[in-house]
Amino acid sequence: MSRALRISAAQYPLSQLATLADYRGKLADWIGRAAADGADLVVFPEYGAMEYAAAAGANIASDLAASLEAVSAALPEMDAAHADLARRHSVHILAASGPCRRADGRYVNRARLFTPAGQVGVQDKMIMTPFEVTWGIAPGQTLRVFETDLGCIGIAICYDSEFPLLVRAQAEAGADLILIPSCTEFVSGFHRVRTAALARALENGCVTVQSPTVGEARWSPAVDVNAGAAGIFAPSEKGLSDTGVIAEGRLGEATFVTATVDLARLAHVRARGEMRNSLDWARQPGATPLGDLVEVVGLRR
Repeated sequence: MSRALRISAAQYPLSQLATLADYRGKLADWIGRAAADGADLVVFPEYGAMEYAAAAGANIASDLAASLEAVSAALPEMDAAHADLARRHSVHILAASGPCRRADGRYVNRARLFTPAGQVGVQDKMIMTPFEVTWGIAPGQTLRVFETDLGCIGIAICYDSEFPLLVRAQAEAGADLILIPSCTEFVSGFHRVRTAALARALENGCVTVQSPTVGEARWSPAVDVNAGAAGIFAPSEKGLSDTGVIAEGRLGEATFVTATVDLARLAHVRARGEMRNSLDWARQPGATPLGDLVEVVGLRR
């Protein structure tokens, strides 16, 4: 029996808009377009929330520390907007990640998953890139998967996707989908994350979804230059995708990449496919079970 799921992954340009109301309007336009195309799940990129800093003024947006603080302060208002749009359009939304100040005063890079019924799941980036270390971003403390009406979803923010054991743990905890919001300055960085997305899909018999920031935002020292293309990937398998690429955009365009995936077909590939990488993972020397390291969060209606 088919379990068809329509996914829209944003190739998202960062705008220098004047107010948070302007951002709410932009968000409503993007999500409205994806919903009109039949999307069940809309995915936005890593650090896309940095555009909220522009609403605080040029002096704030151009200062890294001040912009981190401004974006963190704006998250509650913008989260309310995401929750409203998820309900209004009956879609699940992975909001663009951004800095969120923890109770200890340190920032994490936080992605938030909104459901139409009002639930919210949170995943912090686990492994920091060199530039995030320089910024003082703290690593996340808990790896999660989210049981939703669409299926079990894991989130591997950009660099996290390049570490097989993180995503393997999510897959062993039940994840059918791994969402990979990304933000890369160079084409080389985009391809590192794309390669990781393809590899994680192959290893785990899952669908991976990459959503990048694109274009220039010279007003921000954090996200001034962005290169990438969105992609929806799966294990290479006859009848599913010969190349492992279900859909992919053109580098640098501001658009959505949308495709329908069949999670029942994916389960068949895992169990009885041409090759059974996920089932054979334990045959590797040193392989140990990882699923118990993951917190399973219920987000069903």
